Amino acid sequence: MADITRRLGWRHLRSTPTAHIRHHRGGKLVHDGPGLGFWFRPLTAALSEVPVEDRELAMTFRARTADFQDVSVQATVTYRIGDPALAAARLDFSVDPDTGAWRGAPLEQLGTLLTETAQQHALEVLARTPLSTALVDGVAAVRDRIAAGLGAEPRLPATGIEVVAVRVMAVRPEAEVERALRTPARELIQQEADRATYERRAVAVERERAIAENELASRIELARREERLVEQRGANARREAEESAAADRVRAQAEAARTVKLAEAEAARSVALARAEAEAAREVGEARAEAQAAWLRVHGDVDVATLHALTGTRLAENLPHIDSVTVSPDVLTGLLARLGGGVRG
Repeated sequence: MADITRRLGWRHLRSTPTAHIRHHRGGKLVHDGPGLGFWFRPLTAALSEVPVEDRELAMTFRARTADFQDVSVQATVTYRIGDPALAAARLDFSVDPDTGAWRGAPLEQLGTLLTETAQQHALEVLARTPLSTALVDGVAAVRDRIAAGLGAEPRLPATGIEVVAVRVMAVRPEAEVERALRTPARELIQQEADRATYERRAVAVERERAIAENELASRIELARREERLVEQRGANARREAEESAAADRVRAQAEAARTVKLAEAEAARSVALARAEAEAAREVGEARAEAQAAWLRVHGDVDVATLHALTGTRLAENLPHIDSVTVSPDVLTGLLARLGGGVRG
């Protein structure tokens, strides 16, 4: 859209570098080119503004495949107006001298022309293609056919239009058909996922089994080692008991031998002592007997009075030593009585 300002009955137009301006005055071309700026009188001026930049035209249309399945096609056509003079002559690009807006809708006309042409060629190629092939190879086939059809369309060069590029984003079936087509793939993916899950579980179970077997083997080995340890401890205890019993037996035998030796020595000492005592007693007895016999032989010829005197002497020698004698009146009375009685008798 051109920028137009007013000044005392005059108008000043200022365009952009991507807009081609054509100015006619009195049927003559006065200004022609992109990015122009000039003054003009609105009553005598005929202005056209033709955009020359690349423009994107997005289109979506429906088609039917060879197996009577409806599909939708999403495409984009990039075009430009290569001959602004020819385009301005074939389409209405005139602008209002007061506002700078287009009087008609030239870009909509171009869009309709491009869309219908592209749709015609896309329908032709899809009508001979089954749905499965269209979904797999349809994008490239439709793009090539649209590009070739637009390049061969005579109305586009006659209108000054150049097609820069054609892009087809998608060829899609209806929602029900798409869900039906997705189901086998989803089932296959689900089966793969289930198989992966089962394999993962099987691997986990196998690992758990291996771990359990390892633990069981470890327990068995531990029990076997404990059994060996118990056996070894029993053998050690038995050997220790045997050695202790043997040591006790040796000690008992040694103690018994020592006791026997001590008893024999004691018995020998007792026998010797008894013998010595018996011999001494015999010798003492013999000495006493000899002394007694000698005493008797000595006193055999002594009279009785002399024997009495000796006996008293011996008795006095054997009496205990008496330092003093206390005679009580009662004892003295008794002794006197006995003496008196003896005299009387």
